[in-house]
Amino acid sequence: SSPHLVQVRERIRINGQPISKDLFNKYFWLVYNRLEETKDPAHASMPAYFRFLTIMAFHVFLQEKVDLAVVEVGIGGTYDCTNIIRAPVVCGVSSLGIDHTSILGDTMEKIAWQKGGIFKPSVPAFTVAQPERPLEVLRERAQERKCPLYLCPELDDFEEGCQALELGLAGAHQRSNAALALQLARTWLQRRGCQALGELKEVPPSTELVGRPVPLAPAFRLTDAMIQGLRDTEWLGRTQVLSHGPVTWYLDGAHTTSSIQACVRWFRQAALNQDKPHDGSEVRVLLFNATGDRDTAALLKLLVPCHFDYAVFCPNFMEVSVANNADQQNFNVTLENALTRCLENQRTWTRLLEEKVGQDPWLPSPLRVGGLLQSAPARGSLLLVPPAPRPLNSPALVFPCLAQALRWVAQGRDPHLAAPAASGAHPHPAGSSGAVLLQEAAVVHVLVTGSLHLVGGALRLLDPALSQ
Repeated sequence: SSPHLVQVRERIRINGQPISKDLFNKYFWLVYNRLEETKDPAHASMPAYFRFLTIMAFHVFLQEKVDLAVVEVGIGGTYDCTNIIRAPVVCGVSSLGIDHTSILGDTMEKIAWQKGGIFKPSVPAFTVAQPERPLEVLRERAQERKCPLYLCPELDDFEEGCQALELGLAGAHQRSNAALALQLARTWLQRRGCQALGELKEVPPSTELVGRPVPLAPAFRLTDAMIQGLRDTEWLGRTQVLSHGPVTWYLDGAHTTSSIQACVRWFRQAALNQDKPHDGSEVRVLLFNATGDRDTAALLKLLVPCHFDYAVFCPNFMEVSVANNADQQNFNVTLENALTRCLENQRTWTRLLEEKVGQDPWLPSPLRVGGLLQSAPARGSLLLVPPAPRPLNSPALVFPCLAQALRWVAQGRDPHLAAPAASGAHPHPAGSSGAVLLQEAAVVHVLVTGSLHLVGGALRLLDPALSQ
């Protein structure tokens, strides 16, 4: 799977666990040296990072004699380097989203064409509910490749006659992922000749093909192992909650419009529907970064309705010095480029909030706060005064690295993070007034999103055990 969050070894797992450092070291040098010895002298280059790790993963799985390898495509499908498996047991395509447009195309139909490139002759494939036209593209690709393609039934259809299924991953969007996982698992178990898989449920004739370009696969009675598997599933960095005293961190690596929408629904349900503290204020903080060619303005606009008191932007660098974090260093991006993007995000967020003023009764202008008259926010610095009941606006702050951003947000109240150095007080007036609010708040809700790499860096700092 890719990308990794904290350590590169997460990408190659056996029985759910990242391979050991010794095993990674052994196979890395074995593959590296073999490629170095046999490369074409006329084109003397090594495989790029992702391709090398893909070759290495296949080698590990072969040498360790795994029974079943689950291989996640890197980008797209048709031209992805994982797509050399000629006869997989089964293929799956999850919910489509707009991402990596410079490589895959700028429409859902173009992206569906790329995803359908993993279909193989006579190998069953499953997908979940998709918009009509992209689903037709998937069907056409399946027909081209003589691949039987089926639509997964809703997870509700598996619950008939049994208790409601409990999912280990939060968020309504995980229900379609769970339905897809069940179909893929059952296909593998059938191939192995496993008995007692649970009888198939009849597909009502009225729902089988009417208005559907792809036939609906039948649901089936789940085994106890499947029910337990769904309940016990963990995947760090996706709808993950870390409660550290008064500070609760909500981590989700969403980085497309559809996944950010799902993230907002989850965050509002998980954090904002909780009972408000009786003995003090609640402060909401957004920690955001995005990478690649993504439309950050579109992503940030989706986050405005969460009514954050502060928006904090920083690069995915753990520390300004990256000497000790080689696993999380992106050598293709300079700190200067990353900071420039953060400053653009800061300006975008300020503009989005200015546009919101006057449209939203939550932000009247001018606003009397805590007995002090505060004029409508102007572009640039904001001086915040204590809230009653909400702060005037969400000041946007930029920090040069994740460690500084997290320390400022936590203000010494998270036992896993040191307090910010007094000498390093943020020069932004909102930074100093915000520090007071964060120190005095009864609860602080922090959403970390926009990039899996950002979430991984945050996890490395918030849960040091993951680095072991």
